[in-house]
Amino acid sequence: MNSGILPAALAGYGTGLSLIVAIGAQNAFVLRQGVRGEAVLPVVVICAVSDALLIALGVAGLGTLVTAWPPALTVVGLAGGGFLICYGLLAARRALRPAAGQALTARGAAAGSARAAVLTCLAMTWLNPHVYLDTVLLLGSVAADRGSLRWVFGLGAVLASLTWFAGLGYGARLLGGVLARPAAWRVLDTLVAATMLAMGAMLVARTV
Repeated sequence: MNSGILPAALAGYGTGLSLIVAIGAQNAFVLRQGVRGEAVLPVVVICAVSDALLIALGVAGLGTLVTAWPPALTVVGLAGGGFLICYGLLAARRALRPAAGQALTARGAAAGSARAAVLTCLAMTWLNPHVYLDTVLLLGSVAADRGSLRWVFGLGAVLASLTWFAGLGYGARLLGGVLARPAAWRVLDTLVAATMLAMGAMLVARTV
């Protein structure tokens, strides 16, 4: 059994990373916070801890209970889709009407902006049905095939989430020189808006 621990952990890491790396609303938000240097630590912690909790629930078998009550996914889908659309519209407004003198700085983040970032991150994570599908349902079902090593598989997926969000949040600062110009921010906000609006519309359409 011990000989299978490392392969199970690596399989969990690879599976988790393949699901997390896909461009989505959560990643776009973490990227934006990273390049701005605002509330990066709490945002990374929220994303990683939330994933860890959801992966643990999936490995424990919660996925079967969720699929047994479809209205739960309907409610989350409508709420999450509406939230993503609203956030996408805000990003689109920033792209069309950037604040005067907008620049990329890692200092001077107001307490209000940090609080807003934390609340937005929580909503972006827990109101996104894709998070539940990827962690609770998909990873949970794959982990179940590992039998007694399912928790090792889950641990690998948790580590993948932690390394990805930490790398995305803090590695984004390497783009500081590029995104120091307002024009570059307009491009980033345009990409964020497109991602949020597309995913929000897809969630609402699938739910309805």
